[in-house]
Amino acid sequence: MSTSRKAAVSTPEAPAPVASYSQAVRKGNILQVAGQVGVDPATGEPTDGGVAGQTRQVFANLRAVLRAAGADLDDVVMLRAYLTDTAHFAEFNATYNELVSEPYPARTTVYVGLPGRLLVEIDALAVLD
Repeated sequence: MSTSRKAAVSTPEAPAPVASYSQAVRKGNILQVAGQVGVDPATGEPTDGGVAGQTRQVFANLRAVLRAAGADLDDVVMLRAYLTDTAHFAEFNATYNELVSEPYPARTTVYVGLPGRLLVEIDALAVLD
């Protein structure tokens, strides 16, 4: 993939976009991964297991898109997490701590409305060598 022009990244290993956006976009050594939700790409349905289960699926989807771009979680410098309920923070954070390692990416967590049974969404910014 040419890295000097803006290029879309996609993989069937993560849920297909539901609107006019790419799963990720790379330009140069910058990779922006669109918000991933706790949807199983094989079924198109939100995963079970509450916030913890959906967070694990979100990270599986993030890893799939990162891999499609030749990257991995170690390349991520910023994550933005979107939760639907402040009461989910502790469970989300405990699961998140199982899935990331030092040096940790920077992170912002905000509370939003998500459609249907979705409880968490995360987008990622990665810098590739």
